[in-house]
Amino acid sequence: MRAESISKRYGERDALRSVSFAVTDGEKVAVIGPNGAGKTTLLQILAGALKPTAGSVDVDGHVGWVPQHPALYSKLSVAENLRLFARLERVPDVGRTVGRMLEQTALADRAGDEVGLLSGGNRQRVNIAIGLLGDPRVLLLDEPSASLDPRQRERLWAFLAELGTTVIFSTHDVGEAERHADRLLVLADGELLFTGTPAELEAETGGDAATPDFETAFVRFLHEKGH
Repeated sequence: MRAESISKRYGERDALRSVSFAVTDGEKVAVIGPNGAGKTTLLQILAGALKPTAGSVDVDGHVGWVPQHPALYSKLSVAENLRLFARLERVPDVGRTVGRMLEQTALADRAGDEVGLLSGGNRQRVNIAIGLLGDPRVLLLDEPSASLDPRQRERLWAFLAELGTTVIFSTHDVGEAERHADRLLVLADGELLFTGTPAELEAETGGDAATPDFETAFVRFLHEKGH
């Protein structure tokens, strides 16, 4: 996936300003930044759910999109939700695709359970299964662990690590980004300030001697950039 000079303007406000980057196959990329940085706007544009004011997105294949608050049907079972969204995605073989997703997301034993009765971690697995229905080249996740407890988060990231799919995710938890991302995109006020590994961001702020942990390094970096 490649984004070229992506901009999004709402009236007089720039939500994104000329953001460019490329993501390689299998890479896990975290989009981090303060509130209002443009993280969700960027993911929506990459997903094709929002049209940019300027710029373009080039991706070779399907893109899966998992927004922070997906519209699941709580009274339907896991399998019924997946079948419904598979039809909306117009997948060629709904039954086979749903069966594969249930196995891939370890939800086969919950196929008949009402979604509204699932734990937060299992509901998020359903959300991700929906995002994977079209066999995407890139999976986009907006704050995927925001509503999960620490144990559910670890299970989620272990599952995502096993997928092998290119994943771009936003998070407010910079420690999570440090642990699970191969690369970071740091946004602030709609501007891409940095792209690189967590270690490279720490190095920009003076290394471990000046920055005892990654969160401190991140805050220091934003301060040095005037944010």
